[in-house]
Parts: sequence; structure tokens; C-alpha cells
Amino acid sequence: MKRLFYLILILFSCLVSQISLSQQTYKDTTRTTEERVADLINRMNTEEKIGQLCFPTGWEMYNKVDDHTVVPSVKFIERMQKAPLGGFWATLRADPWTQKTLLTGLNPELSAKALNELQRFAVEETRLGIPLFFAEECMHGHMALGTTVFPTGLGQGSTWDPELIKSMTEVIAMEARLQGAHIGYGPILDLARELRWSRVEETFGEDPVLAAKLGMAFVKGLQGNDIKDGKHVYSTPKHFAAYGIPSGGHNGQQANIGKRELFTSHLLPFSKVMEAGVKTIMTSYNSIDGIPATAHKYLLKDILRDQWGFDGFIFSDLGSIEGIAGTHRAAPSVKHAASMSLKAGVDADLGGNAYGRNLITALEEGLISMDDIDSAVSNILKLKFDMGLFENPYVSPYDASQIVRSERHKQISREVARQGIVLLKNSNNILPLKKEIGTIAVIGPNADNIYNQLGDYSAPQERRNIVTVLDGIKNAVSDKTIVRYTKGCNIRDTTETDIPEAVRLANQSDVVILVLGGSSARDFKTEYIETGAATITDSGNEILSDMESGEGFDRSSLDLLGDQEKLLSALANTGKPLVVIYIQGRPLNMNNASEKADALLTAWYPGQEGGNAVADILFGDYNPSGRLPVSVPRSVGQLPVYYSLGRQADYVEESSSPLYSFGYGLSYTDFEYSNLEIKVEKGAVKISCTVSNTGDLDGEEVVQLYLRDNISSVFTPPIQLKDFKKIPISKGESKKVDFELTSDDLALYNIDMERVVEPGDFTVMIGSSSNNIHLKGNFNIE
Repeated sequence: MKRLFYLILILFSCLVSQISLSQQTYKDTTRTTEERVADLINRMNTEEKIGQLCFPTGWEMYNKVDDHTVVPSVKFIERMQKAPLGGFWATLRADPWTQKTLLTGLNPELSAKALNELQRFAVEETRLGIPLFFAEECMHGHMALGTTVFPTGLGQGSTWDPELIKSMTEVIAMEARLQGAHIGYGPILDLARELRWSRVEETFGEDPVLAAKLGMAFVKGLQGNDIKDGKHVYSTPKHFAAYGIPSGGHNGQQANIGKRELFTSHLLPFSKVMEAGVKTIMTSYNSIDGIPATAHKYLLKDILRDQWGFDGFIFSDLGSIEGIAGTHRAAPSVKHAASMSLKAGVDADLGGNAYGRNLITALEEGLISMDDIDSAVSNILKLKFDMGLFENPYVSPYDASQIVRSERHKQISREVARQGIVLLKNSNNILPLKKEIGTIAVIGPNADNIYNQLGDYSAPQERRNIVTVLDGIKNAVSDKTIVRYTKGCNIRDTTETDIPEAVRLANQSDVVILVLGGSSARDFKTEYIETGAATITDSGNEILSDMESGEGFDRSSLDLLGDQEKLLSALANTGKPLVVIYIQGRPLNMNNASEKADALLTAWYPGQEGGNAVADILFGDYNPSGRLPVSVPRSVGQLPVYYSLGRQADYVEESSSPLYSFGYGLSYTDFEYSNLEIKVEKGAVKISCTVSNTGDLDGEEVVQLYLRDNISSVFTPPIQLKDFKKIPISKGESKKVDFELTSDDLALYNIDMERVVEPGDFTVMIGSSSNNIHLKGNFNIE
């Protein structure tokens, strides 16, 4: 009888379980997202809820068995059995910090298999079967093995081409999503107004309007029109907010900024990507006027959610919650810091330790409420349902193997690179060079170094996948042209310098192409702090790493390091035609190069196709159209030197103007501006002009519209970019260019911090750069 009783009991329990399963609203696709979220939250215990708020690092969550098989690691299984997590960050990341190499990391097909296996465990082996989010770095390509590497932010900014950036991020999204990722970190919307800062390379430059327009395109490309289509990912703009102006250039230090400047400039790009429908956002490490950004309730709730209508979820940056108690000393413990962040509106803890180890205790002690937890969990679950992960949690490894880093994707990388290269000087039209030139000397530490042209947040690469400048030149010239190469010197180290050999090659050549600059290339000797930022250490008797830029490598000067200036001067002294190319992560000192080079270009970090892109410009296959997204100072003593400060009194030692101004860039053809027309209509100001190509080549011009509010109740910039158009114009052709300014373009924050349009006179300035205005006109707002 006992056996029969227990058998009946078991059968009854199974029946109840099946009935309960069939009544699980959260699995019912006919219900609204809100209904499904509410039902799921009601079924979750406290540990499961807090688990959804945690996004630890993911690269230790898999074991690579062989070239065909990947399985979940013991660490992953233990963490998921303890409390299923909301997701993982950087599971597919490969670099010296993660210690994932071409041998130990995963190719695209294995990456898709790995995330499928982790996802399968979450869906099939946990109590409620909640799928995981996988977040990946996607600033200039998905940071994983075998993906397409695009130019970094400054190169993207130099294109001044939102549609091209959208095309780029459509590729990035597809490559990440095909491998199983759901969230792509990027774009970087910080304004680069402190050029000593180590992360300038990641930004679109110094201007809020340029960053806003490119940022909106970036978000639209990543997210697409249908987040369920298996081709797109949620975009995570960062870092919110004012991260690009740290005191002394020290990464993550306080931003000493007034509220009006904060809203007018640094928050503008973030407010605009809200209009593009962005669904996740990341806080920053710094404090703003003393308040840690990751505990800034006013910005995160009052502004971001209540005023701007943001309805997604908010990430902390890695370790930034712990930084509230540590770096900023604004909380007595990490427990209190976690409580502050949650109540301020931070939903997801990147790293997972601050929330995972402290929120239960904080709840028991009354520092937070269950409503605080439920609100954050709801924000995260909503996006999982909206993406369709409960119905379609897996991806196709075969598709990943066939599509990631396709020829089409590489061509888009090349196009972004060549549109992002800026021609700064071209004496006597030395460029473009003839492909049939006799002998070319290619010299310099960045002429044939694959990692120095990729930038920070780049994965290890097979040599055949990267085209260096030397490679690109060899690809471009005729079979009869002789190309000779020597390095000359390193970026920083001086023990291997061989300037005499460089001079010898130069003297034997018809033209010298010198590739200098900086590097953000991490190596496996680099040490890191918990946030992943690199640390600068004494190398002893070892050869110095080239790395002088990239997260954690702040500078006290902007000088070329090592023997690079000596190399440049020695080659200039040969009297041979000298073309100098900077590959760099911030605007380094160009005074010597500007004086002695016959032609000068900056390619920033141009990505995997950078060498081909440079060659396209050197030999005339592409007419340069890049324009500076950031001003190039004459010295570090000029900082800050961003253009919207206007003209300043000169220093005792030198001019106050930058060496090269924001918006500047040369072409192989010439453009003329005429026929400025301004019409004030109800709710808009319509402006037009005519731009003519008066040169001998087809080209593209970036027409830049600046504005000045002549008299206002508070200070406004004497010149401020409001719009721009990049247009192709054939030789001999003229095109009408139309702009429309809305009331928002004319508005300011008045003395009471109200955003208003004040009556009065405005000056319109249209030009080819911020310091080269061709047309001026005025209009009046009654």
C-alpha cells in the first residue's frame, strides 16, 4: 500500500507540475511583454532575482576541448547552479588580459557553439529556464577572434559620414549576433576634450553634434529595425557621463564641470541616441561635481528615464560600483555602494561582485527594498523577451563560419579607413604619387606592425588578415617599382634604433614614406588592474613596449616618443620627397612633421584594411575626404584647445590656435562656396548654399554649418557646429546644399537651466573647417 501511495503521490506531483508549466504566462507568446515579465518575477526567489542583475566576465565560462568541441566550464556550472545569472560580458574576448590567444580562443564557428552550449544549460538546466544575455565589446568591430576589425573612433569620426558608420555597425552587429551575442558595447559618446587621456582614440572627437549624429547612426546600425531578426544586437552607448574630461588626463578621475556645460555639450550625444531607440547604456568611472556617475540618481533617473524617456536597462562599468567606496570614498563599504547604485537606477552590475555579494544583506538591513530589485530585474527581462530569446535562444555555427569577416565586410572596413584618413599637408601637390615611381623607401615603426594599427580593444590576429602600410604600398604599385623597408626605430624604446640604415635607404629612393605615431597594442607582458585597464610598469632591462595609448596609458605630453623625431629630421635632411603618415590614438605633436614633410596625413588606427586604405590615397585611387574630428594642438600647454572655445589671446611662447583645427582636411581637388540663402520660417530656419568643384578631380566635400548666438543671457560658444553634409561633387559640377535648423538647434539653457530659444540675432557660418569659413550671414528670431 505504501508503494502504491508513493506512486500515486509522484504521479500527482507530475500532473501538478505539468498543469503549472502549462499555466506559465511567461512562456506564452500570445501574452504581452509586460504580462510575461510580471509572471516570471512572481515565480523568482530573491537569489534568482539578484542573479539577473549580475553580468560577470565570461571568458572562463567555457573549455575548448579541441578544434571542434566546446563545453561549459566547471566554474560556469557552479555559478549557474548557485544562482542563474542575467548574462556574461566578454565571453568571446581574446587579448592579453583574458589570456586567450589564437590557439586557446575560439574562431567564429566555435564561438557560436560555445555560447549555444552555455545558453542550453541556462534554458534546460535551471529552474525557470531564463536565457542568458551575452554582451561583447563592439566599438570598432566585435572584439573576438576572426572578426572584421574597423578603424577606431577617431577614424570613424574623421569620416563625417553617418550612413557609412551605420553600414559599419550593421556588419559589427551581424558578426556579433551570429556568434551568439545579444548586446554590443558602443558607441563611445565621450567628448575628447582632454587629449592626455588614454581613451581619446575610442571617441568620435571633441564636438557634441558630430558625436551625436555619428552616435545615432552607430546605434541604428547595431539595433536595426527588428531586434528579433538574428542580425542585430542591443547597443550600449558609454560612458554616462562627462568621462572624457578627467582631471589631469587621468582615466576615471573627477570631471570638474558646471551643470550648464554638462547638459549643453556632454549630455547632448546621449540625449540624441535616445531618439534612435537605444535600449542599454553604461555609466562611467568618474565623479561629476563630486557625485560618482554610477550613483548619480539625478542623471540616471530624473534625466535619463523621467525626462528623456529611456526604457531599457543601465549597466555599471566594470568595477565602477566598487569604485564608489574605493576611488571616490562616497560610501563606507561596497555593500553601501551597491545599495546606492541600485537605488540610483543602475540595473546591471558589470562584474557581478558588488550586487552578487551584497544585495541580499542590503535587503535584510533595509538599505534597499524588494521593489528596487524587482524594478531592475524587470528592465533586464523585458529586453530578453523583446529579443525573442525565450523562443529562439540559439544561433547557427555554420552561418557564423560563412559570414563573419566576409569579403564584403572587409571592403566596408577599407572604405571606413580611407574616408577616415585626413590629408593635412600636400606641398606642391606631391600627392598622389605615380604607381610607376622607380624606388620607394618605406620607413618607420608603424609601417609594418599589424597591432599598432588596430588600436585598443582588438583581438589577436593572424598575420595574413591584416594589411599594413608596407603591404598596401606593395599591393598598389606596379611590378617595376622597387619598395624597400626598414623600421628605423621603435615607438618608445631606443635600444634598437638604426637611423643610418634608414638614411641609406632614403638616399637610394625616389620618395620616402615615413610612418610614425603611437600604439595601443597590448602584449602578454602587460599588467592589468581589475577593470581591464593596462598599468604602466618599469620594464627594467627589457625592450620597452610600444604601447603609449589605450585605456590606462594617460600621457603628460603629446610628444612623439623614443627616437621618432630624430628619425624624421634625419630623413628630411636627405632632401628626398618625404611623406609622413601618423598612425595614432590621439593627436600627437606634429610641429616638426608639419614643417619638414612634403605631405602629412593622419590615419589614426585604421583597422585591418588600413594599409590598403593608405595606399588608395597615396596613389590616387581615392581622393581624401577625411576631416579632423579633434583639434591638433601645438603643445600640451595649449590644452584645452577645442574649437568652440573660440579665438584666444596668444601665449608668450606660441600661438593659442591649434596647429590644425577641428573640421580641417585637404582634398586633391578644390571647392568654392557661394549663394548663401537664409529663410526664417515658423519653427525652422532654412539655409542653403552652392558648392562647386573647381578642380580637376571628382571629390567629396564636408560642408560644415556653424552658428553663433550673438547676444544671450548666458555664455554660449562663439562658434558651434550645428549640422554638416558630406557630398560627392564631380569635377566642374556645382551642387546646392540644404540645411534646416530647428528650435532645438537654437536653444540654450538659460540662467534658470530652462531650455529656451531667446530672441535676437544669430550668425550663420558655413565653411570647410572651423577656422576656414567661406560664407557668413545673419538672421533674427523675434
